[in-house]
Amino acid sequence: MHPAFAPRPLGRTGIVAGRIGLASGYGCPGEAVERAFDLGLNYFYWGSIRRDSFAQGLRRLMPQRDRFALVIQSYSRIAALIPWSLERALRKLGTDHADVFLLGLRNKETTPRILEAALRLRERGLVRHLALSTHQRPLAVRLANDSPYDVLHIRYNAVHTGAEQDIFPHLPTGNRPGLVCFTATSWKQLMNPRKTPAGERTPAAADCYRFVLTEPSIDVCIAGPANAEQFKAVLTALDSGPMQTDELAWMRRVGSAIYGKDKPGFIRK
Repeated sequence: MHPAFAPRPLGRTGIVAGRIGLASGYGCPGEAVERAFDLGLNYFYWGSIRRDSFAQGLRRLMPQRDRFALVIQSYSRIAALIPWSLERALRKLGTDHADVFLLGLRNKETTPRILEAALRLRERGLVRHLALSTHQRPLAVRLANDSPYDVLHIRYNAVHTGAEQDIFPHLPTGNRPGLVCFTATSWKQLMNPRKTPAGERTPAAADCYRFVLTEPSIDVCIAGPANAEQFKAVLTALDSGPMQTDELAWMRRVGSAIYGKDKPGFIRK
């Protein structure tokens, strides 16, 4: 593992997190979960699609429960269903708490009832930290500076770079929430040769992860490998380390072409 991609504190949570987190929704096998843990990758996102193989890997790690961060997500817009959803997930894994409880895809402020339900889960000891995921960058900035959320999940990749202007410069300098990136590959657009501009090399998944992690503000980049072969991209990214200037420029050229707005001075969203 490149020293620059060694585990680091996840904002104010007190969790020391591996720089690439694994998501359960794409078919990642349990063996890859265990291999990731052995390498210090300990941010495991058991989201809305909760596949059995991923769960099996997590259950085998339960004797070392204090060494990994379990993230459980709820998309529910009904406050009464939030405790049921979390408790069901915890029972399936055989654990009594989640380290991070993620309110998924919130593009506006959560309702007081939803937030109250989440806070009660924390009071009961079922979750340790609250998190929120959003595509809305102004909302992310507001929550980063004043909210009960200790972790924020945001979109950032070589196609969608707006966070570089709208989020990263506006984060608090101290006591800030952890920052986790999703859609590093822009839903595989960056890896699609048909979308790569002429004369440019098509990025691989490892390139996408490295682009994200080269940004100093990002604590964790979520990866969604579907099998053991795709998990190798995680290892390649970790070993390769941050991108050099020419690599970043190449990724930005590809991302700009995919976004479709490559005019000089255009700020992508």
